[in-house]
Amino acid sequence: MATIYEVSKAAGVSLATVSRVINGNARVSERTKEKVHKAMDALGYKPNAIAQSLASNRTNSVGLLVSELHGSFFGDMMSSIESMLRDAGKHVVITAGHSEAEKEKQAIEFLISRRCDALILNAEAVSEDYLKSLLDNNIEIILINRDIESLQERCIVLDNQLGGYLATKAAIEQGHTEIAYISGPHFKEDAQQRLAGHKQALKEANISFDSDLCFEGGYHESEGQEGFNVLRSANDSFTALVCANDEMASGAMTAARENGLSIPDDLSIIGFDNVLFARYLYPKLTTVDNPIAKMGEMAANWVLSNIYQQKINTEITHLFKPELVVRDSLGAVRAG
Repeated sequence: MATIYEVSKAAGVSLATVSRVINGNARVSERTKEKVHKAMDALGYKPNAIAQSLASNRTNSVGLLVSELHGSFFGDMMSSIESMLRDAGKHVVITAGHSEAEKEKQAIEFLISRRCDALILNAEAVSEDYLKSLLDNNIEIILINRDIESLQERCIVLDNQLGGYLATKAAIEQGHTEIAYISGPHFKEDAQQRLAGHKQALKEANISFDSDLCFEGGYHESEGQEGFNVLRSANDSFTALVCANDEMASGAMTAARENGLSIPDDLSIIGFDNVLFARYLYPKLTTVDNPIAKMGEMAANWVLSNIYQQKINTEITHLFKPELVVRDSLGAVRAG
């Protein structure tokens, strides 16, 4: 196997220059880089990743913690982060925390043990104190979907309350006054905020919030089905149903049809996230766009700029605004 010394000799440059080329140092001219790469190719030289990381104190790997590995929502997040970092010559190590504090801690410790240069965390259950302790121990982190006031420069979040408000306001503007709601799990910050937005829109329209018209789900399709059936048995007069994500909205649509209802003639349904399948449901789902792919790209940009000191072509955005996407599942309330 060829050595770095042989590459240095073949390229006619110093060992330090070869090392800088291998480690992607921007101060090396393109002409010199080309000479070194040609010598490496000719000799079949492969850099030793372990030696590189020891020399540079960088592993060129970024840890990513997500709540779940399934579903298009987290798929969009993972894909956008991996794609951007791969294009920058970095690798992503992915693990899941399943929204449980102990599992999230175990996953984070795993990523730290792999000597990741930074961690992108969709951490929902671990405490703020734990996250701050990571920084105290020189672990670089950027948070997605977690808003911590003292760490706002490291948080990339959606205005979830505005999203919840927009969804319910859309139903109200179509004349609906009896509006049911299927929330996400109440321990999750985004679920709390979306429900707060729902209540805000009701209050603004002088519509009283009715706890019998609210069901706590878990962001899964099956809970959308269950939620519809529970709500229907408690109060079958509601004409619109707002769901805190598209998966639950999809389940609710199935349950509504099984109960003989036509959407949107008998019942309007609104989701949240605007995942890929929302536009292929029947009828196509009115929803709130949650730009999770762009948020993932922003987290990757933060890492490239702050950890790897790479020049990026965008300003870091910490707060994203949701937008209503009107499709066919929302209609005007029927007279009588």
